[in-house]
Amino acid sequence: MSRRSRTVSLTDSVQAATIAHRFYVRGHSKLDIAKDYSISRFKVARILDWAREIGIVKVTFDLPFPIDPGLSGELAAAYGLRHAFVLERASQPEGRPELRRRIGALAASVLSELATKDDVIGLSWARSVNVMTEQITSLPRCAVVQLCGVQAGMDMRDRSVETVSGLARVSGGDAYPIFAPLVLPDRRTTETLRRQPGIAETFGQFRNITKAVVSIGAWQENESTVYDSLSPSERDSITKRGAKAEVAARLFDAEGNALSTGLAHHVLAISHEELRQVPEVIALGYTTPKAEAIDAVLRSGMVSTFITDADAARRALELAAARG
Repeated sequence: MSRRSRTVSLTDSVQAATIAHRFYVRGHSKLDIAKDYSISRFKVARILDWAREIGIVKVTFDLPFPIDPGLSGELAAAYGLRHAFVLERASQPEGRPELRRRIGALAASVLSELATKDDVIGLSWARSVNVMTEQITSLPRCAVVQLCGVQAGMDMRDRSVETVSGLARVSGGDAYPIFAPLVLPDRRTTETLRRQPGIAETFGQFRNITKAVVSIGAWQENESTVYDSLSPSERDSITKRGAKAEVAARLFDAEGNALSTGLAHHVLAISHEELRQVPEVIALGYTTPKAEAIDAVLRSGMVSTFITDADAARRALELAAARG
């Protein structure tokens, strides 16, 4: 029979509750409590553990968002992150649109706290990033830079140009958009557009970015802006080369290495090297179908702050644990 199922005496439970009250509420040390009860401090520690085990003491966390602190800590430790924010499983809604809304709202709170007037903020296109910018009502005056071109077929309200302009209006800082497609037909067109004054000015800002907000995409249909912009033959070719994840139109393999493909010369986007130079990269990635992509990008060492849901976090931790 487990300790939890045994009958607990009134004497023992009251003593445990009294000791727990002194330790957790009144702030007395284990040594002082041990002296008063004529027991060792190790026994005090065992009583405190027992009180939590049988439910006499219950620990709750009253956070501004429904965050799972345990999973957040495990994820940060497993991948060497500065910050990790994992939405509690119980708070996760049914359906991706509502989950996206909550991830975006959490990201809005994080960026609002981290941003300063000295920052230059970079934004990649993603629906979750769009939701984030819609939730931000105030921000220090700072420049906002678009990290990659516009995906074809997007509604104007969803385009990265509008996202960058909207956030710049909130901050009162300068906006640096890219009025051009994300994926272009050939290298010559890409180089020609990069030399256009407005686009060249935005690309010149990449080296000044201090905080970037990006979304992690999986290399599969409907999970990556670049994947959805390519022909089936181009997708298959890149898949065979080991693509697992995408961030701001840049690809990564399963180990988190930057994947070099001919695609690099066909997209208007920040480079792998420039993205790695950004001091604070805040990445959004959620749902279990993206778990392998999340694992790959977090292994790259590029991300400093990560925002996700409990299911994706657990799957990523399983992948990390499987590597030993």
